[in-house]
Amino acid sequence: MESKAVQRLQFPAMVYSDKGGRTVPSGSLNVSCGFMEHKKLRVFVSVPSTKIQQRKLPLKIACSNNKVPASTLKSESFKTPLSEELILKSKSKEVEPYLSGRCIYLVGMMGSGKTTVGKILSQVLCYSFFDSDTLIEEEVDGTSVADIFKHYGETFFRDKETEVLRKLSMTHRHVISTGGGAVVRPINWKYMHKGVSIWLDVPVEALAQRITAVGTNSRPLLHSEVGDAYTKTFMRLSSLFEERSQAYANANAKVSLENIAAKLGQKDVSDLTPTAIAIEALEQILGFLKSEDGYC
Repeated sequence: MESKAVQRLQFPAMVYSDKGGRTVPSGSLNVSCGFMEHKKLRVFVSVPSTKIQQRKLPLKIACSNNKVPASTLKSESFKTPLSEELILKSKSKEVEPYLSGRCIYLVGMMGSGKTTVGKILSQVLCYSFFDSDTLIEEEVDGTSVADIFKHYGETFFRDKETEVLRKLSMTHRHVISTGGGAVVRPINWKYMHKGVSIWLDVPVEALAQRITAVGTNSRPLLHSEVGDAYTKTFMRLSSLFEERSQAYANANAKVSLENIAAKLGQKDVSDLTPTAIAIEALEQILGFLKSEDGYC
């Protein structure tokens, strides 16, 4: 049943970039994830095999429930002599036995870094990565999210989003970056809570700065305000956050960038590396899974 669901979704193979920014599909594999057969799934790795041997790193593969209030656990400090990469790898090994192949759903406001952090988590856990918005676009013949909103309306988009999440909920070993508004429908939580859901909580000011820097053309919900780019983005994001904050709190755990920055002695959350955020996400996932199993 699961293999059929995946075939209908037509999941794309992922291609990652090397340090020089070049996309390098340097190999392909046939893999088996969880209870789902991927005999026809082509999987690309981002690091040539020679470099893997030299650096002795694990192969980076883009394989790609209980409902409790989201909470932030006291996690260990990242201030260690080890590099973030080694800490990330160590933490992933600690999480894997508890995770047991369950999918990870990243929720949060637009611009919160769900895609960036999700790709890091998928690599270190040897999970597949999928962006729900991208899957929706593929379901509508490659139409962009902005054009879907424009030509079909938000209700049509939300219906497609729910259908994509329903299909993903029948699979294993995926990290899924969800759209910012995926949390507003209770039925979506029914599907996401079959895995582990993590809320990336980023201050609205930081979100507005990020989105203003790259432009709002691809953000259909940010086109209604007047004023300069930053002000209208900030005002609209503030309104959306007020509407959705309680829904985000349905996540199994929360990753607060303000808390990470305070722990690391940094004043600006924008100075945090995606890897540091991914480490905290693994810490929160581990805390949730242990509490679920009655370990703490």
